[in-house]
Amino acid sequence: MPDEFSRIARYFAPLAGEAALGLRDDAAVLAPPPERELVLTVDQMLEGVHFLPGDDPALIARKLLRRNLSDLAAMGAAPLGYLLTTALPAALPEDWLAAFAAGLGQDQAEFGLELLGGDSSSSRHGIALTATLLGTVAPGAALRRDGARAGDEIWVTGTIGDAVLGLQARRGERGDPTGVFTRRSLLPQPRLGLALAGIAHAAIDVSDGLVQDLSHIAHCSGLRAVIEAALVPASPEAAALGEAVLEARLTGGDDYELILAVPPGGEAALRAACGALPVARIGWFEPGAGVRVLAANGDEISLKTLGWKHF
Repeated sequence: MPDEFSRIARYFAPLAGEAALGLRDDAAVLAPPPERELVLTVDQMLEGVHFLPGDDPALIARKLLRRNLSDLAAMGAAPLGYLLTTALPAALPEDWLAAFAAGLGQDQAEFGLELLGGDSSSSRHGIALTATLLGTVAPGAALRRDGARAGDEIWVTGTIGDAVLGLQARRGERGDPTGVFTRRSLLPQPRLGLALAGIAHAAIDVSDGLVQDLSHIAHCSGLRAVIEAALVPASPEAAALGEAVLEARLTGGDDYELILAVPPGGEAALRAACGALPVARIGWFEPGAGVRVLAANGDEISLKTLGWKHF
């Protein structure tokens, strides 16, 4: 393994933008675009927690960026750049670093990002990675969690539950003959570029589980969320597994789809803003607190957990 400065020069300096000053200084100097507000978000990925030993380092890098890009998407922000922190075991082979850097470069090109700086250190207990992303949004246009109103409809993008089924497949706990579950688990698709300001009252991305993340909007908005489980969209592969995977789909997380609070009558505008991206109405907000999940017959479904717990 090369020393810190050689590693930075070899693998990360080629990814740096002009504001990073060649990664030779202690900080970047960035001029935000005019008439835009900055949006900042940070996410960490730990070996054995957020990715498995032996996972493709290029896909680890891309998922690290995409988890943060999804946070920007949930705020209605456009990506600008990122800071990267790595803590790597001394024995980590250089080809791992080369593949990791290549993955970063691939998604930088896809999403219009540049590396602004960061930090590197050694680790005694596996790989630890952190990315801090910067984005921009028009003044006052950022979507927040606290804007839902009673009567708003709950909409989601895409399909829910493939990622957790993919994690189970990667652990050898279920089959995945088409590979769709594994692909969704390893490489989420952040829902960037949707012009949702003025259409959605509130938004969040599905990282810790549909029910748990929805509960954050409900709590911040002082409301209760009600969803009909049968309306939660599933991929054909997940739908084929039926009720046996329903709770996992509702609580498993890592989908990085968007949950949106949309006023009644907003469906046409929402569909126009999302274009080819499928959206589905799954429930509503009402006075009260918490989240209720209803079966097709109207009975409330009791869940063992709302979603991923960090502690």
